[in-house]
Amino acid sequence: MEIRIPAVGESIHEALLAAWRVADGAAVREGEVLCDLETDKVNVEVTAELSGTVQIAVPAGQTLPVGAVIGAIVPGAGLAAAPAAATPPAPPPPPALPAGGAPVNPGAAKLARERGLDPAVIAGSGRSGRVTVADLPPAAQQSAEPASQEVAPLAPAAAMPEPPGQEAPDGRPVTREPMSPLRQRIAARLLAARQQTAMLTTFNEADLGTLKTLRARHQEHFTSRHGIKLGLMSFFVKACVEALKQYPAVNARIDGTDIVYHHFYDIGIAVGTDRGLVVPVLRNADRLTFAEIEQQIAELAQKANERKLTLAELEGGTFTISNGGIYGSLLSTPILNPPQTGVLGMHAIQERPVARGGQVVIRPMMYLALSYDHRLIDGREAVNFLKLVKQYLEDPEELLLEL
Repeated sequence: MEIRIPAVGESIHEALLAAWRVADGAAVREGEVLCDLETDKVNVEVTAELSGTVQIAVPAGQTLPVGAVIGAIVPGAGLAAAPAAATPPAPPPPPALPAGGAPVNPGAAKLARERGLDPAVIAGSGRSGRVTVADLPPAAQQSAEPASQEVAPLAPAAAMPEPPGQEAPDGRPVTREPMSPLRQRIAARLLAARQQTAMLTTFNEADLGTLKTLRARHQEHFTSRHGIKLGLMSFFVKACVEALKQYPAVNARIDGTDIVYHHFYDIGIAVGTDRGLVVPVLRNADRLTFAEIEQQIAELAQKANERKLTLAELEGGTFTISNGGIYGSLLSTPILNPPQTGVLGMHAIQERPVARGGQVVIRPMMYLALSYDHRLIDGREAVNFLKLVKQYLEDPEELLLEL
């Protein structure tokens, strides 16, 4: 049975074969993970559809179209992987030098051709003396000597030669590596946001003293009841949803010469991972409680870092919230996530002197930034939207009482 790059979604046409989870020639059970794929949106685990022996045809690191064959499973052989008797089986004999007609895995044959090697003179370590990809590097060192002859060990540098050095035009060292599909997708979307929207940003600041006091007062009870801490993000989600109800253009999108107003509130929450920024979506955020928002954000963030987000969890948001404050940013300009027309940027909370009632006092302040598509949203709407978000954050009782 062939192992192919599966179809993940209508908008995904290729995938990076990131890593094989099993060795060439290994026995696997049905349902066992074979390899990891990376696309420009999600990661995918390819599992075995039957038990048998894996034959790897394409090594990890290549980007392939959907439907491409990357290996095969020979049925039945994988069943032998489970112990069948109390008596341990005799250890297999050491791999012998195969004859000219010894079996060679497709991936090993391809790599041998690229390296100018003859698989017929390579000792295979796979089942029945099969030559695998793992056999090629040591075989290249010993091809000049008979397999049975003892030779002095080679230095580690000879075992795996270093690739040729890379240099900048002025001769200094550099490292070049291909962009991952996700990073390519991020780059393309950011460029499109700049080129295809009339993006502007308006700024404000919010005094979060009352909100912090409210959280501290109810944190213990909230955590014991719901099993999760009451964070800042649930307040921001609630504040944005209420403001979007008042200013529906910020929750809309442009489709050709039409404006599409969404009568639902799917809020994207930007999450930074080791591979780049992803934006999973809270569906129907207006119907969620504070606890449900915190729980869903925690689950989505965990799945993002474990590379287990599905395509459905990344598509279709109507508005986005990005929190650069967790990295220490005090002020930034968030970029739109097309076709959305608005994105709110959160920043670090900083104790700053501000004027209150004619007195200078120290308050926990946060700068807020709203980037918006000026083709659809006027400056007045954008400023008033952000002022309303600020109002809800500074007086969070309004959110709790739904005023």
